[in-house]
This record gives sequence, C-alpha cells and structure tokens, in this order.
Amino acid sequence: MTALVSLSAPHPKTWLPQGVILNSARSRRFTAVSVLAISASFAAPALAQSGAPVAEEGDNAIVVTALRREERALDVPVAVSTLSGEKLDVLNSSGQDIRFLAARVPSLQIESSFGRTFPRFYIRGLGNTDFSADAAQPVSVVYDNVALESPMLKAFPAFDLENVEVLKGPQGTLFGRNTPAGVVKLTSKRPTEEVDGHVSASWATYNTVNLEAAVGAPLTDKLRFRVAGLVQRRDDWVKNDNAATINEKKFEGYQDYAGRFQLEYEDGPLDILVNAHARSLKGTARLFRANAIQKGTNDLVAGYDIEHANQNGSNPQELESWGANVQASYEFDGAGSLYSITAWERASVFSRGDIDGGTPANTPFQVQTGGDTTPKEFSQELRFASKKFGDVSFQAGAYYFNQNLESESGSWSNTNVYSPTSISHLDNETYAFFGSVEYTPVDALILRGGLRWSHDKRYAILVNGDDIDATTGRSTGSTNGSKWSWDGSATFKLSSSSSIYARVASGYLGAALKNDTTAGVATMARPQTTTSYEVGFKTEQPGLFNFSVDGYYFDTKNIQLTAVGGNSNVTQLMNAKKAIGYGVEAEFSATPIENLVLTLGGSYNYTELKDKDLYVAPCGGGCTVTDPLVTVNGTTLASIDGNSLPQAPRWIGNATLRYAVPLGNDNEIFAYTDWSYRSKINLFLYDSIEFTGKAYLEGGARVGYRDNKRGYEVAAFARNITNQIRVVGAIDFNNLTAMLNEPRIIGGEFRFNF
Repeated sequence: MTALVSLSAPHPKTWLPQGVILNSARSRRFTAVSVLAISASFAAPALAQSGAPVAEEGDNAIVVTALRREERALDVPVAVSTLSGEKLDVLNSSGQDIRFLAARVPSLQIESSFGRTFPRFYIRGLGNTDFSADAAQPVSVVYDNVALESPMLKAFPAFDLENVEVLKGPQGTLFGRNTPAGVVKLTSKRPTEEVDGHVSASWATYNTVNLEAAVGAPLTDKLRFRVAGLVQRRDDWVKNDNAATINEKKFEGYQDYAGRFQLEYEDGPLDILVNAHARSLKGTARLFRANAIQKGTNDLVAGYDIEHANQNGSNPQELESWGANVQASYEFDGAGSLYSITAWERASVFSRGDIDGGTPANTPFQVQTGGDTTPKEFSQELRFASKKFGDVSFQAGAYYFNQNLESESGSWSNTNVYSPTSISHLDNETYAFFGSVEYTPVDALILRGGLRWSHDKRYAILVNGDDIDATTGRSTGSTNGSKWSWDGSATFKLSSSSSIYARVASGYLGAALKNDTTAGVATMARPQTTTSYEVGFKTEQPGLFNFSVDGYYFDTKNIQLTAVGGNSNVTQLMNAKKAIGYGVEAEFSATPIENLVLTLGGSYNYTELKDKDLYVAPCGGGCTVTDPLVTVNGTTLASIDGNSLPQAPRWIGNATLRYAVPLGNDNEIFAYTDWSYRSKINLFLYDSIEFTGKAYLEGGARVGYRDNKRGYEVAAFARNITNQIRVVGAIDFNNLTAMLNEPRIIGGEFRFNF
C-alpha cells in the first residue's frame, strides 16, 4: 500500500487577519481591509484591529467565488468557510501536508493511509476510504481554478495562498467533476502591480524545517510575475527496534520541495495568466504499527511508545509532479467576460508499504506491497459570465476532462526480492455543458438556478506481470453514461447586513470501475446521486460580531462504497441503496474588547447507511465486531445497515483567540491559540470496538513580537500542544495495526515581508 506552510509576514500596510478574501487581479488595487472571519456561509465583515483600517459598508467588499463570480459573501446561497491571512499561516506552521485543514472548518475531515501523497477528503460525512489509485472521490479539490481528480495531485502543497474556500453540499452545476459532497478550493496569490513578497524560516522538533519565499513585481506596465517556493524537511524520528532487518532503521522523515511561477499579461479587456508548478518529495510512506491497539478497547496498548516501531519491511515513498495552466479572460464592453482555462497535470509516485506493520515473530503474516503510479490529466473549460441586464445575469460554458492513469503493483519478500503482480490502466473522459441564471425581481430577493449535463466514459484493464501491452487482460471493463445535475436557490436580504437563503441542489459521482484480480471482468459501481436541501442565515455587524448558521439534509442514492481489507489486502467496490445525512453548521467571530479577536465554529453531522441487504467482510479475527454477523458460503459477514459512514465524526468544533498588546510605533506583542475537535469516528464500514477512533482534540499556540512598520515577526509556536495521540486509521487483517496522528511539535519562526 502504498508541512505545508504559508508563512507570509504581515506587510505594515496590507496585513490581513484570517478569513479575508479580497477581489483578485484588478480588484486588488483597492485598499486592504482589516477583517477577521470564520463563516460557514460568508466571509466576515470588518472588525476593528490595531494598525489596519476598517472597511466601510459598500467599500472594499469582502467577496467569495463560490458561484464562479466575485460576490459579496452575504449574497451567496452556499455554505462556504474561508481561511486566509494569519489563521492560515498559523495552522500551517508545523510541517504538515494539506491534512492540516481537517476540522479547521465545520464538516471537513481529511485523512490518508499513504502519508503525504494521497489525501482523502470528507465533507458532511461524504467521502471515500478507498486507497486505490483509481478511486473516485466525491469531494473535488480545485487548485487555482483547476479541478484535480487524482488524490495524488490533490496532495500538492498549500503555500503562498490568497485563501482557501470550503464549499459544502453539491456543487455540480458550476464546478462539475465529482462534487456531490463539496469543493475544497485553493487560490494562490497572483502577480502584483507593485513589488511584493515575503520570506519565512522556521525550525522545530525532529529538525522540522520550513522555508518559504515569494516575490511578485511588474516587468512592464502590462506584464507582471510572481514566483514562490517551499522547502520542508523532517528527520526520521521513529526508530526501528528490529535489529535484524536489512531495511530502514528509522522512519517518518521527509524532504518536500515545491515551486510555482506565474506570469500575467493584462492589456485593457484582455488578461492572460500562465501558471507552472512542480513538486519533489522523498520520504517515508505511512507507518503501519502492528499490534498497537489493545484488544477489546480502542486504546493503544499500555506503554506504547510512538517513537519506536518493530518492522521487518521497508516504507520508502517518492513523488514527482508538475503542472501548467493558462487562464485567459476577455471582457466585452457592456456584455460580459469570456474565460478559458487550459490545464495539464502529471505525477509519478512510488510507494512501498510494510502492510503487516511487524516482523515474522509478532504478526501472523508478512505483506509488503507497493508500486508505481502515474496519473496524467488534461482539462479545458470555456465559460461566459454576463453582466447584469436589468434584473437578469447568467453564466454558460463547456468543460472537457481526460485522465490517463497507469499503476504497477507488486510485492517484496523479506529479502527484498520484488515480484511484479500486475499493471492496471484507466482512461477517464468527461465532457459537459452548463449554465446558470440569476434573477432579482426586487432589490431584496435574489433567485438563482443552474443546470449541467455531463457525459462520462471510463475504460479499465488489468494485466498480469508488468507489461501493459499484453494481449489478454486478467480484468477489463468499461462504462459510459450521461447525467443531469441542477440547483435552485433564493436569497432574501433582511437588511444590508443580514440575509436568509434556501437552496436545493443535486450532485453525482460517475460510475466507478475496479479491476478484479480473479473474476476476469472489472467490477462496477453505478453512478451515485445526491439531493441536498439547505437553509441558512448570515449576518455581518462591522466592528461587533459576525454569525452564520445553516441546516441541511441530503439523500444519496446508490452511494459508492469501498470495503477495505477484511482479512486481506484488497478493496471491494459496491453500491448501497442509499445514505442519508443531516446536520447544523455555525460560525461566529467577534472583537469583544480592543485587541482581542475570537472565532468559534462547529458542526453536527449525522450520517446513516440504509440497505438491509448489504454485508461486508469484517476484520480477520483481531477485533470485536458489534454489527450483526451472518455466514454466507462459509464466510463471516457483517451487516452494515444503519451504520454511520466511515471517517464521519458527528461533531466538529474549532476556536481561535488572538490578543495583542500594542507597544507603540506600530509594534506589538501577540499571543494566538487555536483548537479543533472531532468526535469519535468509524474507521471502516462495519462497527467494532477496536476500530472506533477516539475523539480527538488538538491545540496550537503562538506567541511573538511583530514590527508592523518594518515588516518582520519573531515567534515561538507549538502544534498539538497536549501531545494527544490518537488512532486515525487502521489495517484490519488479523492483527490490530494502527496509524497515528503527529506528536507535539515545538519551534520558532522568523518572517519578513517586503
């Protein structure tokens, strides 16, 4: 089986606290606004803060791009949380990959069984635990306006970002590509019309090093650039106590490098942005820890030391990726703007895992598997966004996506002899047409509707050995089909600072194929369709507080599930008749006293599988299954009807608190703390005592000195300050193998902005 840091220092004139989303490109000519926000449905209004101006109503509006336009967030009928500025920097300060976003906004969970190369996203409980390279995920990651399909491309580091937006619920009309659960949207800082940049360096526990630098400047009055780079590394901090092994003596280190270059040309109505980016990672794949869970409980065994392991196998991992996109827009006077996004993405990943997590002496089997995976993706979108004609505006466009994926699998003996098992090939193609209309019959009411038609084709083949040109395949399959998705919403403005909205939307996940090693025909899961109903309230009270709350219900039919493991290292694709979910999300921010800023956020997400005829193979005798069991053809199976979805916590909460003591001359001493909580989770589709992940509370702290006038900051920080260790993933063969979260990291950092 196979710490990403955005550490821009505050500019003395343009530093923004967390949650601010400003207009991009030409709109960034506006004066900076000092705003704090954390909102499930809107970016917050301005809050008073030392050393920065306060936004006036209607001036320098805070906007989100949830509907593919820059709009005042109060007008958008979508639950969208935002992260930016200081909050994004603080959360991303300990060397983690993109998983640092988990539980930092309501309803968002992220995990991985591969480490830094294969994140799996869940919104409102909807996700996919499949560890296969060809797995489809119901949460789309859109990085710089490009939808990424492969989880290995979704792992690209988060650095030098303008903001992160998390859009909840189906987003299939305007975003397309597999979005029945929602979208995680990352936007890089664009080239600037003035010289702008930052440098940051930090050092922490286990020789964790984060170096980030970025600079942007104009080359001419029409041409400007921005270049940014990231270096992250950590020592191998887990000692392998197996002295007899011929493999690694230590684990869990990494060296991760990433860079991005942007060149923007703007001439009147024409704007062209070229983006090229690359990444190189070498390190350790996810460490599987055999016999770590105490049988009959979900505790770690007594005295378990996370800095030690006892393995016979090897866990190397390498990733090389690059991508490029060209984004062009042309504004037609009095009509609207035409947008084109052309993108290429590619990665090459090698990952090898000691799946059994132990030695012949302490595990009943020995399994070391892995291989090479190469995803290649191309996408093209054309979209026209009209200006407002009276009470009406619209968007319309076309989209094309093509994915080519090859993955070679094999196994290693305890003497490191490699045996190629198979190589699989997947072709995935989509084309779509979409449109949306906005109608404002009266000033206080905004009505919106959208429609998208998509056609998907998938072809998969699996062959023996390592030759994809074999004339006969062990497993082949194909599927194609078309689907409509739609949404409708109404937003009513109670006042200039408050609104309510209602939204009904559909989304779908195209049919999935899974190569089968024995059947000779690839197994298929039918398309998954979701219908979601949502209502919400938003209010912005500048200088006082911001508050949003929404409630939702979704019904997902033919939900695609992947049964992972169950006494063997395989994945089984299946459909359940349906899954339902409902919940409430809320966020609040305020400045109760001068120089004190508080944010709170939380969600309750209930999910339930509904299929009385659905059974999966449970663990191979090592765990205590609490579901009803039946025996079919000599095989013990567990009924999962009524279970919650895996990796779907009922409760998520987060909070931040920042207090500053002004020192005069635009300097300050500050303290910042942030906390996130998620309740217990099921690690698999079936319920068991051992594979129920405990509730997890993680806290962070940061104290330092900031010179806003000179643009530098010196700070000390800590992540996971309580050093709470939890089982966040597992392997369910017949030993209790666990994956754990990261331990406490303590360090110092220097930032400089110019």
